[in-house]
Amino acid sequence: MTGSPLLSPDTLSAFANDGVVMLRGVFADWIAPLREGAAANMAAPSSLHRTYTKHGARFFGDYCNWTQIAEFRSFVETSPAGAIALALMQSRTARIFHEHLLVKEPGADIPTPWHHDSPYYCVEGHQTVSLWVPLDPVPRAICVEAVAGSHRWGKLFRPRRFDGSAYDHSPGTFAEMPDISAHRDDYRIMAWDLEPGDCIAFDFRTVHGAPGNPGAGARRAFSTRWLGDDVVYADRGGATSPPYPHLAARLRPGDALPLDEFPVIARA
Repeated sequence: MTGSPLLSPDTLSAFANDGVVMLRGVFADWIAPLREGAAANMAAPSSLHRTYTKHGARFFGDYCNWTQIAEFRSFVETSPAGAIALALMQSRTARIFHEHLLVKEPGADIPTPWHHDSPYYCVEGHQTVSLWVPLDPVPRAICVEAVAGSHRWGKLFRPRRFDGSAYDHSPGTFAEMPDISAHRDDYRIMAWDLEPGDCIAFDFRTVHGAPGNPGAGARRAFSTRWLGDDVVYADRGGATSPPYPHLAARLRPGDALPLDEFPVIARA
């Protein structure tokens, strides 16, 4: 793993306070290989892939392929991502959880609903971060949006599939997501005009969503999800995304995740 660009105290403070920051140009050298990896992934999707549109332009997603796609593996193991995650999480170690490719083709005018990632995952802890890297220019109008400070709300919101249906999880465990779109002025919503190589970093608990892509260009985004020292296995009372059913046979809630599957990439 190569060293990370210096993250200023202001950047670290903003991430701690807002649960989201934008890092300009930190992965500029990695866009070409990530585009190659994305093309390979879309040409031969895994069994976990999803297409969220039924007709026309695709809204495509796939994940947990970083050990199989050479360009993704190289990014995880040798890019500054691990060191950046380590600094933002204020952790002694940064472990890779998984990667996620999301592609909204031109005309895939379906929004990504407001959600946060923690309830979808079989992990819990405060030291977490997703690094969302656009592989194409992304104007503010179709950029992923994050609600600043929502990682401090102290709630877990019911996870829903992108078609709106809820996961079959334990009743009473999760709150219902507020209607953020209808009350945007009540929240500090953050988004940016992005170029390939920029990065939006957000806590797993940070509420976020994204508009559809009615424009003429694709919106390809490659995310890596990272775990810090305090993250442990969680039983969500139902299916998780990504699905890791084999972990339920190995682990109890509060156990550390296995290092062979979720290795340490960076150390302080």
